[in-house]
Amino acid sequence: MILLFDVNQFDWEGLLVDAGLIALKVIGLFITFYIVRAIGSRVMNKAFQEVAKRRNISEGRSLTLHKLAENIFSYVLIFMLVATLFGIFGLPIASLIAGAGVVGLAIGFGAQGLVSDVVTGFFLLLEKQIDVNDYVTVGSFDGIVESVGLRTTQIRSFDGTLNYVPNREITSVSNHSRGNMRALVDIGISYDDNIDHAMEIMQAVCDRVATSNPLVVEGPNVIGVQGLGASDVVLRVIAKTENMEQWGVERQLRKEIKEAFDENNIEIPFPHQVYIHKNQEGTETSSS
Repeated sequence: MILLFDVNQFDWEGLLVDAGLIALKVIGLFITFYIVRAIGSRVMNKAFQEVAKRRNISEGRSLTLHKLAENIFSYVLIFMLVATLFGIFGLPIASLIAGAGVVGLAIGFGAQGLVSDVVTGFFLLLEKQIDVNDYVTVGSFDGIVESVGLRTTQIRSFDGTLNYVPNREITSVSNHSRGNMRALVDIGISYDDNIDHAMEIMQAVCDRVATSNPLVVEGPNVIGVQGLGASDVVLRVIAKTENMEQWGVERQLRKEIKEAFDENNIEIPFPHQVYIHKNQEGTETSSS
């Protein structure tokens, strides 16, 4: 039996109309998706600001929960978008649900890593181990937390590199943003200089910095001789500063101590190398 298809009898006009309607629905759906996502982000932003004010939540904690909520909100919208697309193209929603069930089985049997990411991320948030804008060390990564998600945590290194760390790989966290920080400065002086005199000058500088710099919480204080180097005696200064301000205080201390040493003719030595040359007569000459 041979079936003949008559092109002239095919309803091309109806097909074009149906295709145009489907295209308009898809375009309208995507426009609605982006509008809803933008409105939802604004609403959540205002809501988290109000909650942070009323409950005295820190800015970092508020940002962390805000980004997590946006992440979950995006996943829900994407699922709704896909479900609506199935309806537009006449596919049964049951197919989508069945597909989700297959994905669930795949997660259960072959993607334990993803489940571990979600569970670890949940406990990171529950125990408040890290928040957005915290300075942390996670494994080999050192930097500022930009986002804590259900699957990955984003850490911005100080050279600008953005590191995506799977939550399951975060086995230990060193959070440097909880409480005051320590500023530590080691300064070397010549063996020929008077140690007590040098310490007095350094302490005078420390007292001046403590008075002029409001970021200093405690100290600075000259601890004493930290070590005996190849060409210098190392003196140590320690202070407590507000969080993330220790590096600025260290730079200020080094600068002002160097200027004070120059005014008092105290030498900060540098390594010297001595070269010995023998001429043909066997006479030795040296130079540095």
